[in-house]
Amino acid sequence: MGASFIQLLIFGAAAAAANVLGGLILFPPGIHKNLKKLLAYILALGAGFMLSVVFVDVLPEVFEIWQKKENSASSETLIYPMVLLLGGYLLTQFFEHTIAPHFHLGEEVHSDHLISTKSVYTAVGGLLIHTFFDGVSIAAAAQVDFKVGVLVFLAILLHKFPEGFTIASMILAAGKGFRAVLVGTSLLGLMTLVGVLLFYLIGPAIGFTVAYALPLASGVTLYVAASDLIPEVNHHGGKRPLVSLSVFAGVALFFALHFALHGIFES
Repeated sequence: MGASFIQLLIFGAAAAAANVLGGLILFPPGIHKNLKKLLAYILALGAGFMLSVVFVDVLPEVFEIWQKKENSASSETLIYPMVLLLGGYLLTQFFEHTIAPHFHLGEEVHSDHLISTKSVYTAVGGLLIHTFFDGVSIAAAAQVDFKVGVLVFLAILLHKFPEGFTIASMILAAGKGFRAVLVGTSLLGLMTLVGVLLFYLIGPAIGFTVAYALPLASGVTLYVAASDLIPEVNHHGGKRPLVSLSVFAGVALFFALHFALHGIFES
């Protein structure tokens, strides 16, 4: 059973709000120093959770959809969704790290690491693509199976807060203030909501169905987990092994919620 429009709207709005809240925790000044350590653990938890969702819940659903779509159980049928998965992964690489500069969690907030306004605009532009597909991921997964949608939503929610914190730190490092942080993080959050709404309202009408959206969005999610979050975990967890262990805690959290949700909806 898929999610209703209201449920999708709630998921999208909550994910969007997490982006904004992540940026607003930088006010009053100085609070980021206390929260930066905690955010490293949240990133690690989110990475483990997201990887688990993609491999254990989403990809099996994708394979089943394509086998039904092509009316075949042949392995050749799975070439198409795997190409879409790769496409989503490479699309994120292109927009986030070919166009946008690479940056580390919150480091740009210090006065001796000031960056240009142009770099901030470029980073926000790259992240807008990724946050749009966050929304598509939530909507596509929830349309297939509500419980899978819940897990995808939680996975995305876990990295939304640190994401808002990071982009806000870049905006402050460029000499901007509260209003610019609010605008920047709101744009990221809004694009997630746009992804949810566009997929639900016009996706099927233009032929962009779950069969295509889910593997493409999964590629984006996989990139965020494996190529964005895991390197951040490694970067911040050099002298703190508990940060790395939090990745495994994220996997454990996923399985706990996975079995709990299946038990609830199948009872």
